[in-house]
Amino acid sequence: MKEIRLFTNRRGFPPTMKELADILGISHASAHGQVSQLVRKGYLKREPRKARGIAIVREPEDDIPDLVAVPIVGRVAAGQPILAEENIVGKVLVEGGIARAGRCFALEVTGDSMVDAGIRERDLVVVRQQPVAENGDIVVALLEDEATVKRLYIRGERIELRPENRKHRPISVGPDDGLRIIGKVVAVRRPGSETQTPGTAWL
Repeated sequence: MKEIRLFTNRRGFPPTMKELADILGISHASAHGQVSQLVRKGYLKREPRKARGIAIVREPEDDIPDLVAVPIVGRVAAGQPILAEENIVGKVLVEGGIARAGRCFALEVTGDSMVDAGIRERDLVVVRQQPVAENGDIVVALLEDEATVKRLYIRGERIELRPENRKHRPISVGPDDGLRIIGKVVAVRRPGSETQTPGTAWL
């Protein structure tokens, strides 16, 4: 249960049976057996012909997650404190281990540039505030007063903000272009998943 919940919280969708087997270090058949047992106990439900058809129905009493309310921010803008009271439009519940690892906030996604990373339009991305990131991190970056969610790559003196959708082109940024890294995406929430008061759409 814990591994299924952690995977779903971080990715925004449940694991396949193969992914679950790999995470647990067991065979596909063993993973299938464990899931079937949890379904019989009423903790999970499963859609038979769907690869990602596992869903948590309820938590065992000794496995109730520690949840923390993280603010949903309506807009990220240059020169404006991200967590200014007037900028907070709601809250989303996030697993405590994620929320307490740093100062976090959430933003609602507009557009489809990150769909291949499992981030869809109207999803909430949970962001840990940090001014730097490593190669391959998915970040929220501010460029020309516009926030964008992209995968970051460092190319010498330039930074590439790469989408996860072939319909969109990468953004190449130089040292004089005023790029600011706002934070790293650490979790994704689907609309209505433990949210309170939906946030404003953003680009």
